[in-house]
Amino acid sequence: MSEREKGAMKMYSELEPDESRLFSTSNINHLAWCLVVALAAFALWLMVALINAENQRNALMTRQCQDRVFKEEVDRTCMLTVRSREHWWQHLTYALTNLSPQK
Repeated sequence: MSEREKGAMKMYSELEPDESRLFSTSNINHLAWCLVVALAAFALWLMVALINAENQRNALMTRQCQDRVFKEEVDRTCMLTVRSREHWWQHLTYALTNLSPQK
């Protein structure tokens, strides 16, 4: 190879990417996104629990699940399947806007 060819090859070899830094990864971004996903899942779980609790509380307040034989008792199978309001978001908005119990 002539000196001119060696100079051209050296010039083009400098343009190659640095393979040691080409595939470097950072775990900081993955940790942050995992934390965001975990907190979103926890918030969703809390919302579902709040909706179910408000559904049962409203059913008890409106006496939708009274036992047919013993009027002062609660029918437990009814409490598992009752829908005391039409939509789930009505339970959520009521529970979030009324933080203290009614007197």
